[in-house]
Amino acid sequence: MNRPQWLLGALLACAPLTQTQAVELNEDFLLQIDTALVSDYRTRGISQTQGDPAAQFGLTLQHISGLYAGAWTSNVDYGYDTNTRQEVDYYAGWYWQANDDVALDLGYVKYAYPKSSEFNQSDVYAILYAYGFEAAVYYGNDYPNYFGEKNSNLYSYLAYNAELPAEFKLRTRFGHNDAKDPLYLSGSGDTRDSYNEWEVKLSHELVGLDWSLSYIDTDLSQNECFNNNGYKDVCTATVVAGVSKTF
Repeated sequence: MNRPQWLLGALLACAPLTQTQAVELNEDFLLQIDTALVSDYRTRGISQTQGDPAAQFGLTLQHISGLYAGAWTSNVDYGYDTNTRQEVDYYAGWYWQANDDVALDLGYVKYAYPKSSEFNQSDVYAILYAYGFEAAVYYGNDYPNYFGEKNSNLYSYLAYNAELPAEFKLRTRFGHNDAKDPLYLSGSGDTRDSYNEWEVKLSHELVGLDWSLSYIDTDLSQNECFNNNGYKDVCTATVVAGVSKTF
């Protein structure tokens, strides 16, 4: 099965500290609270809930220097005999903003799975924001594979965020996931160590909530998906609906 990975959107919602609402604790610290309901928890194009809905919650403590730390959680479902039904991520980093259009986010995130610690893994990351574009790199060297061994993994993506008429927002993203080992086995017996995934997301704020609709897909075949994840349909094209609120 696919080794679970965190939905990047949760961290990205926390990262641009000056662009989101937060609770002012004092002159130096802010607390940001993120809540979301999604029809499917997808990360790097692959479902973490077997296509079922997820409830997600995050807390981020921010300092005026740009330093931040927080935690984020979601329900998960990997099927078979796995015991965990929850993912808990712990992260810390530094967000630097040059101006209203250019910013840099550097950090570390630990993905933890209660009752199934064999899935635990971590990443260091760097995200550059510039004039609506994003370029990001996530690297970890402790990703468990289906051989029970630790594997290095590099994930990168390019994204663009645009403001549309009537206060709609559009986000497009293309990502590439590259594992050290050839983990993806096709029906013909061929293997590869990487795959591509992409998303087109439309969102709009209404009655104080952020409503979104995303089209998500990967270039993994059903056989490659099954041989790495245990299911054929967790990597296929889907539409994900979501509603979120940031305090």
